[in-house]
Amino acid sequence: MGTTMKRAFLDVKRQAHSYRPIEERIRDFNEVEVPPPPEVLKVQAERCMDCGIPFCHGSGCPLENQIPEINAAVAAGRIAEAWNLLSSTSSFPEFTSRVCPALCEAACTAGQHLDPVTIRQIERYTVDTAFEQGLVRVRRVTRRSGKSVAVIGAGPAGLAAADVLNQHGHKVTVFERDRFPGGLLRYGIPDFKLDKAVIERRIKLMEAEGVVFETGVNIGIDISCDYLRRRFDAIVIATGTRAPRDLNVPGRELSGILPATEFLAEQNRLVSGEHTGEHPFSAKGKKMVVIGGGDTGSDCVGTSIRQGAKSVTQIEIMPQPPEERSPNTPWPAWPYMLRTSSSHLEGCDRRWNISTKAFEGENGTVKRIRCAEIEWEFSPQGKPLKFTEKGGTFELEADLVLLAMGFTGIPKDDPYPAQLGLTLERNLIRAGCNGTTEAKGVFAAGDVKSGPSLVVRAIASGAKVAQTVNEYLNQK
Repeated sequence: MGTTMKRAFLDVKRQAHSYRPIEERIRDFNEVEVPPPPEVLKVQAERCMDCGIPFCHGSGCPLENQIPEINAAVAAGRIAEAWNLLSSTSSFPEFTSRVCPALCEAACTAGQHLDPVTIRQIERYTVDTAFEQGLVRVRRVTRRSGKSVAVIGAGPAGLAAADVLNQHGHKVTVFERDRFPGGLLRYGIPDFKLDKAVIERRIKLMEAEGVVFETGVNIGIDISCDYLRRRFDAIVIATGTRAPRDLNVPGRELSGILPATEFLAEQNRLVSGEHTGEHPFSAKGKKMVVIGGGDTGSDCVGTSIRQGAKSVTQIEIMPQPPEERSPNTPWPAWPYMLRTSSSHLEGCDRRWNISTKAFEGENGTVKRIRCAEIEWEFSPQGKPLKFTEKGGTFELEADLVLLAMGFTGIPKDDPYPAQLGLTLERNLIRAGCNGTTEAKGVFAAGDVKSGPSLVVRAIASGAKVAQTVNEYLNQK
């Protein structure tokens, strides 16, 4: 690897990020992570084994970042080289290094018997330092193709597709229904995980490079798809899966029960100043219950605590994962195991194997949740198959309930799929792996074709589909 510590992965212990003190961070929405200092990260980079077959690159990272080479450059203090390597495969490392669960680290060879390399923090150090040192520059597009592309949706997949297509010389216009670009990055992920100034900095760069953003535009309603077909040579759909999974049990009609994304988006708008005043569904002084144990549920926990909730309980129908990697997800697969977020550490009662039977209320507002404890039956491989209730039901007091149970696909009232003549399967656009759809010149990228997944996978999909679109345009 070219460093002085050939045995670093054996002799140096992993040192990852820390968090700001709880009593301090719950009073604001600033980022909670405290990255290791540069001198520590340089040593941490030396823990990389420089594998002959780097599973972090091939099996872990959807973007195929050149991780061993980046680590070697950081360890040697060659930040410009590290940035050139990172930016050659990743359009937005400042996003992924903050919100990615680090699939690369789960596939790190050192992680088989030791602790994996702190790849995500090395990536964050690389991109943040590159910005500080002026290494991230406007990439002028000197030759235009004369072709134009409409990208519908300014989330991670749409932004990635726009970035790559613009660099190929095509004129790209991104249409976004919300007031500002970013999609899930801006309206779904709290500021304490991703400061929105990081997004705004990247959008300004893309605009300087020639990408046009048209916001507050709902395609199919404000602008017809026929108009897009006439004006543009290709269309990329990257609208994500905005329809939240609902919980149709008795009492669902009570007020005080709402999708998690609606709750989170309103708080993000308040933090950014997009609107002022009170949060319409604030948890302040309330007994909050979050239904759903994933990342979105965790984000609701941290947001509720910052709003001043009286108590926060998170319930999950699935069984509690094991403390360590399950043998059913061996290396280099993404491990099935218990994950505790910074929000959980701030004060939250987490409960597993809980089924929601009904909501109960007073004067039209939710006050209680009728629940039942369940037992799961597992396959020989450890996969949960079905559950049965044990004992009777019990009550959880709740003044506000957030449904964080994932997403089901495209909202049924979205008109653009029909206008474009697209077929839906499982509420998703039917498209090939490369993004091609049955409609000529129309492509799909990210969650809208593959289903809800990670930000890093959406970015990878957007970049891959952009290459398909570029080939299509070059043949026209």
